[in-house]
Amino acid sequence: MDVNLLGIFVTVAIAHFLALLSPGPDFVLVVKSAIRNEGKNAIGVALGIASANALYVGLCLIGVGTILAASVTIMIVLKVIGGLFLIYLAVQALRASKGSYNNLDMAEHTHSNAVKATFLKEFITGFMSGILNPKNLLFYLSLFTVVLTPEVGFAFKLGLGIWMTAIVFLWDLSIIFLLSTPKVRSKFTKLAYYIDKVTGAILGLIGFAIVKSALTKQ
Repeated sequence: MDVNLLGIFVTVAIAHFLALLSPGPDFVLVVKSAIRNEGKNAIGVALGIASANALYVGLCLIGVGTILAASVTIMIVLKVIGGLFLIYLAVQALRASKGSYNNLDMAEHTHSNAVKATFLKEFITGFMSGILNPKNLLFYLSLFTVVLTPEVGFAFKLGLGIWMTAIVFLWDLSIIFLLSTPKVRSKFTKLAYYIDKVTGAILGLIGFAIVKSALTKQ
């Protein structure tokens, strides 16, 4: 790898990781899933989010991302659907009764599934959250058009896309692992009801802001 490509890699890697550190709906979903589910099921959300990111990377690689981003109608529809999806998740969290959180402690209720979801359901939730977030498309599109110019080879772009997808998955996986450790989980599960309400409210506000932004900019 020559010096120019190494510089591009470092620049993109840092920008991408800093974007991951900024809490958004995906981060909130990972925290919610880690608190509410067993580790193996919560991984479904991480894999779903990473898959959505991989899809957007792929679209940018073949040039479809540019077409999507250029269509005002498509971006508005994506924003509205994405916002409504987050509002739906928020309503689900806010409607849950306090009693449904009594069996979250894995140490004492390893077979309880009162509020736990399946791996597939968590995967779909994560994928929908990632794919319906226009910011993901615009972020990757900006990287692939501004930083990764046509002079940069396809193989390098593909490798960088795989790297970014892997980092998204590993970052979410690390959050799940942290919240799955007995000591940390024990503290969080005692506050699970309140955490779910707060994260649900945050998702709802983000969803409302996205829908409002999409409709007022028509």
